[in-house]
Parts: sequence; structure tokens; C-alpha cells
Amino acid sequence: MLPLSLLRTAQNHPMLVELKNGETYNGHLVSCDNWMNINLREVICTSRDGDKFWRMPECYIRGSTIKYLRIPDEVIDMVKEETMVKGRGRGEMKGRGGQGQRGRGGGRGSFGGRGGRPAPLSRGGIGRNPPSKQKNK
Repeated sequence: MLPLSLLRTAQNHPMLVELKNGETYNGHLVSCDNWMNINLREVICTSRDGDKFWRMPECYIRGSTIKYLRIPDEVIDMVKEETMVKGRGRGEMKGRGGQGQRGRGGGRGSFGGRGGRPAPLSRGGIGRNPPSKQKNK
């Protein structure tokens, strides 16, 4: 389960966000982006010490300041169900290849490639080309 897919599923659900500076924000998730920047509504902010509280109609939190998020278990269950319905994640038959290959060229370890020249030897001297014969003097 990927964090961003979990956050996108958690939209309109309550959550707790703790920042790296110790402040916490309780509210309903409105939206999130690819950098985990989030918008909350009906927010209660608690100071680092826990002695001050603020109520805000909405707030924006930069993703790089977040320490952790607490999301209800029901949202996690929803994401698990979605992944089961979609299949077992990234199968080998998906994409453009069709035969479970890695697109053009056949993938790792296959012959062919793009040019007419043979590939150079690898570090250990083991490659597709036999080592050149050297004369002992």
C-alpha cells in the first residue's frame, strides 16, 4: 500500500497530523498532492506543550514538515479492499509488452540490443564475447 494512495482514500475522513516541531492538527482531510502537502478543514491545532489550542476553519500543511499521520483503521481497510479488487499489484502481464516482457529489447540478459557491435566485457571478464587470445612470451 502506497502512502499517497492511502491519503487519497482518506479524503473527507478525520485524521491527526503531527509536525516535526511538535504541533498537532486534528481535522478532516480535504486534499493532498504528490508532495504530501495537505489541506484540512474543521481543524483544532494543539501546541507542542499541549497547553494551547486553536480552532481554524481550514489550514494548509507542507508535506516536508509532517512527522506522522494518524488515519482511522476503516480507511486502511478500504485501501486494502481496493488493492484486492484491482488485483495483486504490479503483474507481469500489464503494460505494453503483452507477453510479460520488459518492453522493447526483451529486458535484462537478452541478446540483440540496438547496435551491430558486440557488448564489452563486464568487470569479471565474463561476457557474451570470448576473451581475446593472448600470446605468452
